[in-house]
Amino acid sequence: MSILQQLGIKHPILLAPMAGVSTPELAAEVSNSGGLGSLGLGANNVSSAREQILKTQALTDAPFQINFFCHQPQVLNEQQAQSWIDYLTPEFKRFNATPPQTLNCIYPSFLDNDDFLNLTLETQPKAVSFHFGIPSAHQIQALKHAGILTLVSATNLTEAKAIEAAGIDIVIAQGIEAGGHRGIFNAEMDGAVKTADLVQLITQHCKIPVIAAGGIMNGRQAKQIINLGAQAVQLGTAFVQCKTSNANAAYRQALLNQPLTQITASISGRPARGIINRWHTEMDQPQRPPVPAYPYTYDLAKQLHAVATQAGDHGYGAFWAGSNVAQIREMEARDLINQLVLEISE
Repeated sequence: MSILQQLGIKHPILLAPMAGVSTPELAAEVSNSGGLGSLGLGANNVSSAREQILKTQALTDAPFQINFFCHQPQVLNEQQAQSWIDYLTPEFKRFNATPPQTLNCIYPSFLDNDDFLNLTLETQPKAVSFHFGIPSAHQIQALKHAGILTLVSATNLTEAKAIEAAGIDIVIAQGIEAGGHRGIFNAEMDGAVKTADLVQLITQHCKIPVIAAGGIMNGRQAKQIINLGAQAVQLGTAFVQCKTSNANAAYRQALLNQPLTQITASISGRPARGIINRWHTEMDQPQRPPVPAYPYTYDLAKQLHAVATQAGDHGYGAFWAGSNVAQIREMEARDLINQLVLEISE
């Protein structure tokens, strides 16, 4: 069975599940156009996640995926946290603000308990994908028993092999070019493999279907990566500019300003690629102290961004984007899907 048949879609195009940016409207628009829409629910609680899923189901009868974070829970190193707060204190003072004294774990992991699993079983989406790791064995079995397809991001061959061994249905090969958070299981170990190389590595050594993600902005690039062995492609950055995304005005403006990107762990505590701003030019100094664990670091970054934004300064935003963001096109999701399909078939 082809991946299109597995997922129940017409075109080999998936919307990347971008937490904070994806919306039911965008997911439904992609799904209604023959691709696989998605909801990035890793930053949501169970109640708001359910609301988004039900709204998407009301907007489309077509399949879509939901996505959760699967990071290993971390205990906050208080001394490290204080050093990081001290390091960013001058930035807060620029806006006459005081940084918080403690950092919070703002994003739950799918591994923490079965609340998100039970929500998935209750709402029955076509597929559920995971970032930063693999669900536990009993969670995978429950999803399989319910007939829900499972996908997990891999950034290297070792992760892909672990994904296959765990019984996951499909692997997402996330190359170094991808925008947003690297899906690495261990935040200290990133092989930084290019998407094209990663697809070839995984298809040579694994039997499960591969979806390619990272640096794909048009159908010609998609076709090239499909010819290397991927059965479909997943795009995120290309869709952020759509009117139905949740990106704010500053984010949209930055996307269309011929930007360059860089990876940093200073924003969230995990490596992530975004448009170069003060995090990269000011905070990522050689003498920078170690960042606290994810997502505690993200708590501080969000508070600094909120303070700066109130003062009209958008230089601390987490404007996630892939390495080819300068190729972005102003198109709505349906038109973008149609254009991608046309370019793939050329």
